[in-house]
Amino acid sequence: MEVLAILFGAALTAAAATGLGGLVLGKACREYAVRFVTGAALLSITVFVLCALRLAYPAAFLTVGACGLAGLWRERGTLSEEEPAAEFGRVAKYIFLVTFGAYFLLYLLNAMAPEVSPDGSGYHLGLVNRYLHQHGFQVITWDIYANLSQGIEMLFLFAFAFGKHSAAALVHFTFLIALAWMMVCYGRRVGFFRPAVCGALLLFASPVVGIDGTSAYIDVAVAAIAFTLFYCLQLWDRDKNRRLLLAIGLLAGFGFAAKYTAWTGVVYALGFVWWKSRRWKDLAVVGAPAGALIFPWMVKNYLWVANPLSPFLNRYFPNPYVTISFEEDYRKYFTHYELTSLWQIPMQVTTHGLLAGLLGPVFLLVPLALLAARKPAGRQLLLAAVVFGANYFSNIGTRFLIPPLPFVALALAMVLSSFPGLAVAIALIHAAISWPAVVPRYARAEAWRLAPRIPWKEALRIRPQRYAEYYKESRLVGYRLDRLIEAATEPGATVFTYRGFSEAYTSRRILVEYESAASSITGVILRTGNAEAFTEYQPTWRLAFRFPEARLSGIRVVETASGDDLWSIHELRVFDGGSELPRRPGWRLTANPDPWTIQAAFDNSPVTFWRTGEAIHPGMYAAVDFGGLETADSVRVETAPDQWGIRLKLEGLDARGQWRRLGGAPEIGTVAPPLGLRRAAAEEAHRRGVDYLVVFDDEPGAADYRLHRASWGTEEVGRADGARLYKLP
Repeated sequence: MEVLAILFGAALTAAAATGLGGLVLGKACREYAVRFVTGAALLSITVFVLCALRLAYPAAFLTVGACGLAGLWRERGTLSEEEPAAEFGRVAKYIFLVTFGAYFLLYLLNAMAPEVSPDGSGYHLGLVNRYLHQHGFQVITWDIYANLSQGIEMLFLFAFAFGKHSAAALVHFTFLIALAWMMVCYGRRVGFFRPAVCGALLLFASPVVGIDGTSAYIDVAVAAIAFTLFYCLQLWDRDKNRRLLLAIGLLAGFGFAAKYTAWTGVVYALGFVWWKSRRWKDLAVVGAPAGALIFPWMVKNYLWVANPLSPFLNRYFPNPYVTISFEEDYRKYFTHYELTSLWQIPMQVTTHGLLAGLLGPVFLLVPLALLAARKPAGRQLLLAAVVFGANYFSNIGTRFLIPPLPFVALALAMVLSSFPGLAVAIALIHAAISWPAVVPRYARAEAWRLAPRIPWKEALRIRPQRYAEYYKESRLVGYRLDRLIEAATEPGATVFTYRGFSEAYTSRRILVEYESAASSITGVILRTGNAEAFTEYQPTWRLAFRFPEARLSGIRVVETASGDDLWSIHELRVFDGGSELPRRPGWRLTANPDPWTIQAAFDNSPVTFWRTGEAIHPGMYAAVDFGGLETADSVRVETAPDQWGIRLKLEGLDARGQWRRLGGAPEIGTVAPPLGLRRAAAEEAHRRGVDYLVVFDDEPGAADYRLHRASWGTEEVGRADGARLYKLP
């Protein structure tokens, strides 16, 4: 029954999308693959609307599926056979059929097996699982991945409602099949069928395409959208059918809705149409449906996290949910990973696999693809490769090369076919050395790829359930932890962790430290209480500003230095003659940046703090307006010594409303850590909504939680996957 549910969920999604695509394209394009990808755009935005209305129920999806099937039935007469294809030689034809068939079966079984991919079982299906349980969207401010456009996840949700995790992966595999078939169809149309088949095999057998396309990822789907957009533009250039313009607009918008990096497809589509027609009306026909798929995601983000392009561009859309420092660190890491030089990229993405996957050694021949520019079709392919690969250096992971890969593979095959039999030989060699059992002979052990053993029993659910559980436990770090959390915590519980793990197999709310500004603060609060491992986070610094007694209506502490540190203040106190001014309700607190958390610097808690959220630079400040004149002669900043680069000055707002400097540089001293920090940190984390804490045994400070549970006030409720689950007081 589980296999039938998986197949039903994926098949209904594919059929509904194909039917909707037929309604858009009519007789303009009769190919199932093009109709599927085009209709997927409509199905995706339909599911978005259902989620927005909180109507994401299986019954609603069945209704939508029935409408798509009706469209498929209605348009069945338009699906007549295309013109006959050019022929391979008989031997070559059967070799290619066997090769494609072997990879098809390999991929199908891996897609149907339990989902164990890192991101697929993490945020892709973790969010889908949450949406299904909530019957639609909910305001999520604690997970940056919920802010990304999720056009493909909407299709996953449609299939997930019936066949769960494997059905979603099978939908992604359908995009891979459609992509390879479209590459062949394109080659047939432009007169290089044999090179197109070779190019399709170069893509289809690529190890990173295989693992990505059989998991609940989105990169292969983005590549399929990009190629379908390219294909429809070529068809429109030939036929000038206005239905194709509508499809082009849907596909351009769908690319952005699937992944931000595909925004270049919108520019490509509009530029191509304008270059060929010079008619504003044609641009409007493309732009309107593109906007209809793009703007809902931007509006959702703006309403919920105050940034239409979250989690990026936070400097232009300041908000309390994602910090500028996180965004900058995120960008910096993904532009280099662990490489010491960008010259290492070619070998890593083709052969070694350090950058999370590999294309295959044959793709070291890619520079030869430039020779395809000698032909018009080659120039079109190379232009598309540049367009959809333009953002690659913002994240040099191998899978970010998948969107331009179809164009590169076709261009390379076109060049190799200039020599009789060479393209066929190279494609078959590539298929042979890309088989999962062969890849470990040249790739790094940690390269992301399909396992050598084909999981056919797990895919067909032949083995008892305990074997399926073992499959997930052995291949997915965090699955046992998911099961522990589901069993040991109450429904609706919130779990905090410093390290992300699979979330698709639990219904609990998981907060990962780096996935939001609030979780980052919670992480530092807990480190503040971790006395033995993180002394630099404890509020032991005292910066005292002394100045002649003055009547002031406000004070502000201003940063004067630049550097990489994040400036924080645990407590800001104002004194007159040794007595602290009482904090009054009329005091108005402000800060730049991060005005949202400045109250934490005035709450008398040793574990809470205000923090800039971006690297220090001159002009940052934390200020208080007294709402009237107060007499003061000193100000004390209580903070932690993890910010050696700060250089502060104090300014006061006098009776004339002018800011003037008060005194000189602060006197810096240290005091012993306050007592009871562990308990205070645990209670503050609980006050912020955290019920449980996951600590992996190899994390810094893990021993402190284990050895001082009484001081923390926590209770260990279980262990799994090298981690311990604690209940907070």
